[in-house]
Amino acid sequence: MEWAFVHKTWDKWASSNIGHPLKAALLINYDPTGPSRLLSTIAEQEGIKASPVELNHFVDFIKRNKLQTESFIIGSNQYLVTSIHENWFSARCINTSKPAGEGAIVMQTAAYILVALYEGSIGPASRAMAAADRLTWHLGRKNL
Repeated sequence: MEWAFVHKTWDKWASSNIGHPLKAALLINYDPTGPSRLLSTIAEQEGIKASPVELNHFVDFIKRNKLQTESFIIGSNQYLVTSIHENWFSARCINTSKPAGEGAIVMQTAAYILVALYEGSIGPASRAMAAADRLTWHLGRKNL
């Protein structure tokens, strides 16, 4: 039941958000309270093809909790965290070729990490944040 809900919610959300305001998104199974032998996996992805190695490095970045002193890589882009909040953080791409820049919103729920990627600056970042927040709100209704 849980997976069916997540998949249906993701499909509906992705169809109306990937392309605009987001360029891509990645949903990762993640339970920080679970046994260390449980590996995080990609639950859903749209607009990007993340590799398992890349995923491991990103999850390790989250677990180390040194958001202010380290950077992370998603796809071919390297990101530097610019703002940290209770259950989410934002980051800017430091090696982009896009004139307006690129960014990421990373939100954590009880069982998932959502990575929402966007192109642009302040306006697009606000729209990306709102889109990411809608998905995590829906997942939060089921405590996911």
